[in-house]
Order: sequence, then structure tokens, then C-alpha cells
Amino acid sequence: MSDPRAVLVTGAASGIGRACALRLLAEDHRVVACDLAREALEAALGGAAGRDRLELFAGDVSSQHDCAAAAALAVERYGRLDAVLHWAALHSITHWTRLDAQECNRILSVNVTGSFLITQAAARHMQARRSGAIVLCSSSSMITGPVGGEAGNGGPAYVASKAAIVGLVRSLARALGPSGIRVNAVVPGVTETPMIETYSAEHRATLQARIPLGRIAEPDDIAAVGCFLISDAARYMNGEMVIVNGGAAFG
Repeated sequence: MSDPRAVLVTGAASGIGRACALRLLAEDHRVVACDLAREALEAALGGAAGRDRLELFAGDVSSQHDCAAAAALAVERYGRLDAVLHWAALHSITHWTRLDAQECNRILSVNVTGSFLITQAAARHMQARRSGAIVLCSSSSMITGPVGGEAGNGGPAYVASKAAIVGLVRSLARALGPSGIRVNAVVPGVTETPMIETYSAEHRATLQARIPLGRIAEPDDIAAVGCFLISDAARYMNGEMVIVNGGAAFG
């Protein structure tokens, strides 16, 4: 991206979101970094260069109020909101035999409803300028269909939530495209984030063996693609799901 942009990044206290915020700041963009706890954001980004270009926002993406407030903060602070990179999500490894309605609904509330709400909040500001780019996050698990359990793989609640992003992106891309707002998604494979901290060495080796590039993704590998999708280089991409998994064999 050439010109400085105002970008809202969710899930910014760790993993892909943190890598994304740091990359944007290094490229002289303006960032509103959002996560559940301000303390975690301070720990992850507080020492980042260019604090005059960084606002921290503690909020829950499953809250309509918090999503609206995060988008409004970008407009108040920087005069506009050019893009959203939405990485915030909850993981669930619970097997179907133990999954209850409360956990299932909470995962869907954050991962699906949260993706809609942050898009809705941002698009309401973007419409006036007839310009904007929004990137949501799915997962390769929606292709492989893991069943959860002891290995730490996503279970049915998580997989269903990430599969729902496909339909959400396609609907929103069609709805918002006429207003000049593009909506796409990144579909990461296994990535070195807190979500895989419980994976055993054996399970990690099995996953890595399926990847032709020979390694598990680093957060910045995924963040780089998200940043590409909000750039002018991707100006004619809309409604796409970009798989970023090192060429992993599915199954």
C-alpha cells in the first residue's frame, strides 16, 4: 500500500492480528488495534513505533455496540476508515459428543456474528466515501473437517463457524460492491498462534509433513496476504476466499 490508510485490526493482541498491526505500522499506516483486553494490547503493541499512529480499543466483536465504537474511533481519530482486517475469533476443540448449546452458540456469536457486526459497523462509515476494503478470516478446517478432541484440532462448532464465513463474504461482497466496498477473506492453514499451543510434537510433525513448503505458517505469512487484499493491488478482487496454507494436502 502506498498512501497511508486508516485500518481497523481485530484480534490485534496476538497471532496474526498482532503481526498485521505491526506490519501496517511499519508501513506508516494508521491503526486502531482491537482486542478483548487493553492490557494485552499494551503488552503486544505498546512499544510499537509511531504511537501517534496507533489507537488501542478494548472490545468484544460479538457486541454490536463495541464494533460500532471501534469503527467510530478510527473516524474520530484519523478522519476516515479505509479498511478492516478482522482476525478475532474463538477456538473450540470440543468433540460433538460433548459439545453443548452454550459453547456452540458462543463460538458462532464471536466467529460469525462478530464478522458480520464488524463489517456492518465499518461499511456504514465507508459508504459515504464509496471506498473501502474488508478482510474476514476463515480457516482451512472448513475444507478438511476435523472433528476436535485431544489432538487440539478444531471441532464442529469452530469448523461450522469458519465455513459460514464463505457465505457471509459472498453475500456482503455482492451487497457492498456497488458502494465501492470490497469484501474478501483469507483462509489460513495451520499457523503459529495461541490456537495451536496445545498441539503435541507428534501432531505438529504430522501436520507439517502435509505441507510441501515444509513448515507451519508464521503469523506474518498470513498477515501479508491480508494486507495485500486491502491494497490497491487487489482493487478488482471481491468476494474471494484466498487459501494460504503452503500447499498443504487436505484430508
